Amino acid sequence: MQQSSGRLSLAFPLVVLLAVVACAAPRGEAPAAGGATVVEGTVAAIDTAPWAYDGHARVELDVPGRGPVVVQLPARWNLCKAAPVEVDALAPGMRVRAAGALEEDGRLTVCADPAHGLSPL
Repeated sequence: MQQSSGRLSLAFPLVVLLAVVACAAPRGEAPAAGGATVVEGTVAAIDTAPWAYDGHARVELDVPGRGPVVVQLPARWNLCKAAPVEVDALAPGMRVRAAGALEEDGRLTVCADPAHGLSPL
């Protein structure tokens, strides 16, 4: 009898661990394209060169639990409902909050809604 109770005492923690893992909340999936998305992360890079030819500037964020997220800043803010982002106030290593519309390729565009923006935390 000693031997079987020893196996039981070893098996019990494993069963509990498996139950906890099975019942844990699944990691959130990225929202569908076009949906409003808010992320917080650290600025990894800023590229405003595309503004020179009327393209979107790009701010790459490192978002914990999600990885890199590219935030697009339109060249023509006058066509956006969102207020212009003060890019000069941003710097690599800075913690920021970004709110925008999720594109099909995973980029976040700050433009379509007054609540969209990119700002330091």
